[in-house]
Amino acid sequence: MRPVLVLLHRWFGLAVAIFLFISGLTGAFISWDHELDALLNPHLFQANSTAKKLSATDSSRPLSGLELANRVEARDPRIWVTYVLNETEPGHTSQMSVEGRIDPATGKAYPLGFNQIAVDPVTSDVQGKRQWGEISLSRENLLPFLYKLHYTMHIPDVSGVELGIWFMGIIGLVWAFDCFIALWISFPNWRSWRKSFAFRWGQGGHKLNFDLHRSSGVWLWLFMLLLAITSVSMNLNAQVVRPVVSLFSPLSADVFASRVPQALDKPLVPVMSREHIVELARREAGQRGWTLPAGGVFYSPAFGVYGVGFFEAGNDHGDVGLGNAWLYFDGKDGRSLGGKIPGTGSAGDIFLQAQFPLHSGRILGLTGRILISLLGLVVAMLSVTGLIIWVRKRRARSGFSLARLTPAKA
Repeated sequence: MRPVLVLLHRWFGLAVAIFLFISGLTGAFISWDHELDALLNPHLFQANSTAKKLSATDSSRPLSGLELANRVEARDPRIWVTYVLNETEPGHTSQMSVEGRIDPATGKAYPLGFNQIAVDPVTSDVQGKRQWGEISLSRENLLPFLYKLHYTMHIPDVSGVELGIWFMGIIGLVWAFDCFIALWISFPNWRSWRKSFAFRWGQGGHKLNFDLHRSSGVWLWLFMLLLAITSVSMNLNAQVVRPVVSLFSPLSADVFASRVPQALDKPLVPVMSREHIVELARREAGQRGWTLPAGGVFYSPAFGVYGVGFFEAGNDHGDVGLGNAWLYFDGKDGRSLGGKIPGTGSAGDIFLQAQFPLHSGRILGLTGRILISLLGLVVAMLSVTGLIIWVRKRRARSGFSLARLTPAKA
């Protein structure tokens, strides 16, 4: 049994090593994507006209995100704002996601060349643009490039199938399965179990490399398994995780899973305005006893669904716990489609809500993000040490074979 498991671990490890190395390193950085992005690109995050000192004139006061979105769309009719923050932190720009509207002449979306803009909340001027997720190492695109590399390897979609997301989800499945194999073979016998936790720091060389690979994996096994499972949840939620979880717990309906997405050149144009949807959301939030403001609103042209998130300005990432609450509405008639309310629902619902906060470390706030950064480096280290072990053993086997084939000298 053990030889078979060792062989499986070897080939599983070789199959996923380079991808886990990349994901580990990028994960260590993107735990701080917002902070690093703001440091690299102040023109995208710091408003040119600061709103910290307000005068008596309304013209110098920051506009709401809804008004800013309307002005951006009026200024350039090609642009369709699909996500906007209702309020921004003092002195910060208003970040918006945008798409190209359909060009009547071609029946296709206008090629904007960008999908994210930064707007001065006082002047409504667009002071920065970029194509989020573009394959580029430029300063503006570096963090989005790393973020998308982390979970797709930038493998392009084919015929609407997100191959990169599928691929990395499969990598996560292999990794999760291999975690159990690795734990089993790390303890060849129970009499010498302490060796599997030890590090031979003084001996260095291949012995220390072996301990770094085996013993680090043993000490941090639960964390490695957690990262593997949550990575599957991020990439193969509808295909694998929801069906499996539903076997053990009832799940609330997923508004997006129940709808067929439209093609890019056939978006569902909403009848209801952003303002009306936000007002509906505020009323429902009031009925639920929520006190947080409606912090942002998005619209999905593919599904015809609005989403309104509830959070304070600057906390749109959901920096602690299970994240922010969201309410969903139909873009055609404004009817409520339910929501994603952290900490509510069945045990299965809460399990699914916890996947991104666990994977990103945000469930523990700053402490969790630090931990995830360190674990990302460990994942990269385990990939490298595993490859070194394989190369060394392969060379040893090759040398042994060569010695057997070489005739002995008289």
